[in-house]
Amino acid sequence: MREIVLDTETTGFDPESGDRIVEIGAVELWNHVATGETYHVYINPERSMPEEAFGVHGIGPDLLEPPRSVEKGQITLRDKPVFAKVGQGFRDFVGDAKLVIHNASFDMKFLNAELGWMGLPLLPMDQALDTLAIARKRFPGSPASLDALCRRFNIDNSNRVLHGALLDFEILAEVYLELIGGRQPDFGLSTSASSGSGGVDDWRPTTRATPLPSKITDEERAAHEAFVEKLGENALWTRA
Repeated sequence: MREIVLDTETTGFDPESGDRIVEIGAVELWNHVATGETYHVYINPERSMPEEAFGVHGIGPDLLEPPRSVEKGQITLRDKPVFAKVGQGFRDFVGDAKLVIHNASFDMKFLNAELGWMGLPLLPMDQALDTLAIARKRFPGSPASLDALCRRFNIDNSNRVLHGALLDFEILAEVYLELIGGRQPDFGLSTSASSGSGGVDDWRPTTRATPLPSKITDEERAAHEAFVEKLGENALWTRA
């Protein structure tokens, strides 16, 4: 059984009001075991980044003029592909696999909006498995955020000061396996996305039956880690 553990980051809460996806991260499982195949891409949303969203995930700066100055630790989206350039590759990557998502209705709403604007097949809601719903059913009345579940299962999320698909899809994979009674695998990014030179061209589709994921460049990783370190614990924010 093929599953894709997936997370997105966005500019806000409602695609119908103009909000867009700015990051997608996913890892492939086969019979609940990580295969090493991952998909990760930053996306140019072709709009400004609201301060509220920037405070959640630290992805920016503003894409409109005059642009905010780029500080150390910030990830700029100006040179990243728009969704129209990555949508087909993403759709090919997930295929008909079960999508494991925390608060699935949120991510599915955005993914289907972006796919619909491209004229690509939408993802059926029954293709998604919502770990938030599973956690609430298994632990009624208890906090069911990703951070709360990490504490419950003793999963190290010390680097998760900000939300970010780059970290969240790995943490979610571990939480998911704990929720279903599985074992925690090693989801180290250094082994799952280490090859290739990185950069803006990495989103281009491949000819493999299972497309290669977009690579996480050293620059993107360093920027994310620097921003997390800079903000510290005062930037902690928990969704759902």
